Amino acid sequence: MVRGGRWAVLCAAAVMVLAGCGHRPGDARPDFTGRQELPEKLGEDGVTILVGEPDADLRVQLYEDPRCPYCATFETTGGASELETAMLERRVRTEYTLASFLDDRVGGSGSEKAVNALRAALDEDKFVEYHKVLFDHQPEESVDGYTDAYLLELAGRVDGLRGPDFDTAVKSMKYRSFVAASQKAYERAGGKAEPTGPGTPTAVINGKRIPSDFNGVLFDGKTFAGLLRAIQQDPDEWDATDLDAIRFDDDPDR
Repeated sequence: MVRGGRWAVLCAAAVMVLAGCGHRPGDARPDFTGRQELPEKLGEDGVTILVGEPDADLRVQLYEDPRCPYCATFETTGGASELETAMLERRVRTEYTLASFLDDRVGGSGSEKAVNALRAALDEDKFVEYHKVLFDHQPEESVDGYTDAYLLELAGRVDGLRGPDFDTAVKSMKYRSFVAASQKAYERAGGKAEPTGPGTPTAVINGKRIPSDFNGVLFDGKTFAGLLRAIQQDPDEWDATDLDAIRFDDDPDR
């Protein structure tokens, strides 16, 4: 039995694959018709990329490394499709912090190059579309596959992205300083307990991080959607719940 309230149950559902819950609140504003309509901009901190309705009830902070295979799982077969639906319905604004630590861990420069290219895509209002294309066609983690040529090839799949400014930004690593600052922001997010960063993918919903024990919720779309709807319905309870205190009765060490 899970102790810790209904948030514990929703998080544990990632393991047990339970259905989500809740209904969409009424909203008179029309939905965005596609990801190409989603507002996107650079945050005031200079590193966070903000996507979606600025006044949305929910804020989902996502930490991702473009070479991370678990991030690709989240983006291609996990909760990302439900997150996009919530953004299209104006219920969620997503805040992306892009890490590049895997270059040091497995070698190469693909993460840094991909983060640079994503920042260049933001200049063209094509971040959301390009972000999806990159994860849909992610090379193997051990292969330093995000080369300039491959990044430009993938950019050709996004209508209107390729051009002299974008191509030059990719080839010259125009946003090298952004890449470094974004990686530093990722490391700071880990705090003293995790000085190298919280791991990817990590999600923080309305300021509360989903603990690593329940990170599986990110990979089950139905459960992740249910969690988002439940938090929207009762944000105060979500804010008051100590997820780190959740324990299981059949686990004597908890």
